[in-house]
Amino acid sequence: MKSIEIEIRHAIHPDHAESMGTDELREHFLVTDLFRPSHIKAVYTHYDRMVLIGIQPDKHPMGFGPELADLVKADDFLARREIGIFNIGGRGHVMAGGKSYEMQPYDALYLPMGTHNVLFESADVANPALFYANSAPAHAAHPAHHIKAAAIKGDLLGAQESANHRVLTKYMHPAAFPTCQLVMGRTELQAGNVWNTMPPHTHDRRMEAYLYHNVPDGQAVFHFMGRPEATRHLVVRNNEAILSPPWSIHCGCGTSAYAFIWSMAGDNQTFTDMDAVPVPTLF
Repeated sequence: MKSIEIEIRHAIHPDHAESMGTDELREHFLVTDLFRPSHIKAVYTHYDRMVLIGIQPDKHPMGFGPELADLVKADDFLARREIGIFNIGGRGHVMAGGKSYEMQPYDALYLPMGTHNVLFESADVANPALFYANSAPAHAAHPAHHIKAAAIKGDLLGAQESANHRVLTKYMHPAAFPTCQLVMGRTELQAGNVWNTMPPHTHDRRMEAYLYHNVPDGQAVFHFMGRPEATRHLVVRNNEAILSPPWSIHCGCGTSAYAFIWSMAGDNQTFTDMDAVPVPTLF
């Protein structure tokens, strides 16, 4: 039987964050238990009104339902919102706007404001699809786009010498197709590499969310956050997500290679819109 869980996270001032202990930091900035069988979990954050959603459907289609519509006080969840959806599990399908999209592992789907009757299903319940979605407010309806992982090429960044050899793949961004706010992509660390987003940066004009995945059993990622002069860290396990405020750096180091899906919403969609933080200035 389908179940839906909803959380609301309020925005936190950096002065407040710097007074928090580990439990409080995790409560406000870490998202856990996103994927459970026949379950939808939605986390509404007041940072740019982003909603993070985890969906693990069985062979029966699962939809957002009235609970998520009520969360955003609309007749339908996407009445005034756009959404980006990634599949990080087994093969599945998304039905939306009268169309069916076959979602292979690491395929993504962009759906515009006004899309109705969005349904999710797994092709094989023994190897279920795991749909991770981010939704942000929208002011216009742009065409839907199905981005197939097999057809998109990433950029090879970093170096083995600095332990950050990685492939960064931009899925949803202005050079590819128009969206209102959402910019999304995926970064995969190569074997033997552990650092991401180093040197770190901030971007005061937009928030960011990270979903760490492909973290092997028994391993973890240390995600660094906070103002550059007062850094903090969170220990992140497989399929857990981070809410990264505009005032916060965001970088991480794993005990093994891993991957993550990043997404941004806010005033500026330009990928290079960031304020670099040199490593010697971090405290």
